[in-house]
Amino acid sequence: MSDTLPPCPECASEYAYEDGALLVCPMCGHEWSPAAVDDAPSDAPRVIKDAVGNVLADGDTVTVIKDLKVKGSSQSIKVGTKVRGIRLVDGVGDHDIDCTVPGFGSMQLKSSVVKKA
Repeated sequence: MSDTLPPCPECASEYAYEDGALLVCPMCGHEWSPAAVDDAPSDAPRVIKDAVGNVLADGDTVTVIKDLKVKGSSQSIKVGTKVRGIRLVDGVGDHDIDCTVPGFGSMQLKSSVVKKA
């Protein structure tokens, strides 16, 4: 039966098994949907776009398009704040921009809350 199942995307183990709608790897414990493996891009570069659809690149300058509350701070990042020299990353959740926000320091932002300047 394991001959027809894909190997684990995390550790490449061939011992994956079905558990309901998911596939499970007994070697590393990773669980995934078989459809997610079929839809995964084949080493294609990831394209990150801003809130209006412009493609972002490392080193771009972006502008914040809405007030953002900052966890652990009573202040918020205001609309129109310019952030220079962004770096695109695979961040936590859907945070895909690593940057230094003036007055706040280093943090990650979502591309959906910025516009290319």
